[in-house]
Amino acid sequence: MYWLELIILTLYTGALSFIFVYSISQLNLVYKYRKAKRKNLLPQIPEIPADYNHPVVTVQLPVYNELYVVERLIDAVASLDWPKDKLEIQVLDDSNDETLDLIAAKVAEWQVKGIDITQVRRPERKGFKAGALQYGMKIAKGEFIAIFDADFVPEKDFLKNTVPHFAHDGKIGVVQSRWGHINENYSMLTKLQAFGLNTHFFVEQNGRSSGGHFLNFNGTAGVWRKSCINDAGGWKADTLTEDLDLSYRAQLKGWQIFYVSNTVAPAELPAAMGAIKSQQYRWTKGAAETSKKLLPQVLRSNLSFGTKFHAAFHLLNSAIFICIVVTAMLSIPVLFIRNLSTGWVTLLNISSIFLLGYIFLIIFYWNGFKEKREGFWKTLKEFVPQMFMLLSVFLGLSIHNAVAVFEGWIGKKTPFVRTPKFNIKSKKEGWKGNKYFVKKINPLTVVEGLLSLYFMAGLGLAFYFQDFALLPFHILLSLGFLLVFYYTVQHTRNA
Repeated sequence: MYWLELIILTLYTGALSFIFVYSISQLNLVYKYRKAKRKNLLPQIPEIPADYNHPVVTVQLPVYNELYVVERLIDAVASLDWPKDKLEIQVLDDSNDETLDLIAAKVAEWQVKGIDITQVRRPERKGFKAGALQYGMKIAKGEFIAIFDADFVPEKDFLKNTVPHFAHDGKIGVVQSRWGHINENYSMLTKLQAFGLNTHFFVEQNGRSSGGHFLNFNGTAGVWRKSCINDAGGWKADTLTEDLDLSYRAQLKGWQIFYVSNTVAPAELPAAMGAIKSQQYRWTKGAAETSKKLLPQVLRSNLSFGTKFHAAFHLLNSAIFICIVVTAMLSIPVLFIRNLSTGWVTLLNISSIFLLGYIFLIIFYWNGFKEKREGFWKTLKEFVPQMFMLLSVFLGLSIHNAVAVFEGWIGKKTPFVRTPKFNIKSKKEGWKGNKYFVKKINPLTVVEGLLSLYFMAGLGLAFYFQDFALLPFHILLSLGFLLVFYYTVQHTRNA
């Protein structure tokens, strides 16, 4: 029993330690962001001089069977405010359904209006999105390449607000904008996604940029210098996050990513739990694959300690889900050890201190939530319930995401599963009949339902032992797994 208890407490404390140090790295980004904002050092929208020589820009739209949103995307990009003779649009179309004909018709419509737009079909869909981008780049006319995924609807002034930044420094390889949200108020799930993404774009990206640390192109709504892509080795399909991979390879070569949070590119958030899961799976597994591929190079580089520290936790951020699953699953055995064993007081006290990591993460999210809001008490009133629900769903997705991370680390290869788009903005709209929605429940969903019951047992044990130290954690876990289980089943039934 001694050795079993030692193993449980060692794993539990070790996982909490990682979460604690990770949260400190996030807290440090809050400090760097607040400092830069206070000193008015964040980049502003550029002023374009009268004699500005507009460079040729190629806009790439990698699409694959996007029946519901592709026309909206093409219309928005074809309306960009940029000289027509300096703008090329490539619809990198890998579709094999009705989307193919929709694109052909829409491309012809804009060609008649004088827009240089083509439907690019490659002979083989190899390498998924990365392969499409690389194929298109080889025939692109532009010195700069802007990229938009199918769910984005860029504003007309997007290029005017991003491309001129390249003139300030020849080492700027990427200009990344902030994502907006077309359907933020559609449901609780879209509100929570917007909450999390806003914190990433306001605090994390600005903090990394202000601190001179590595950051990442977010896969869309950004502009690359073509020579930067070539110098870094081009787009690669050996990870599911080709954007993170190329971002780090470029920065290891000395290129910079310039982040502009005041330029917003609106996009549609996934509204169904199945769509959220497919997106989360790709992001977390791809990040694990990229960390395995590039973290050794980062650690061997001549970068400063601070940049290596932040880069390491940036690349390893998906590992947080492994640590959450470990601490969650072991928290109930720890409850028994706390109350039925007497020899582990010091180690238990240390592990309790590491729980502060969750408090630090709340501070991190508070700084993202309060942006663009006025009135402290009103903001706090909105923040508390949304933060509670965000943590619950975040924890509820942990087993799903932990499996993705584990697969990434062991090298198990899976296809690039795109997130289904619905083109829904109001509560009256839904996804019933959407041909891209996967109408099958993964067996892991059953595990999520059982885990909800497991952590509900933890609630009962808290009252049995009169030990409420882990009660808030178990409330969040039981509710989170229940919500993820419920929404997965309910949304699949309504498809």
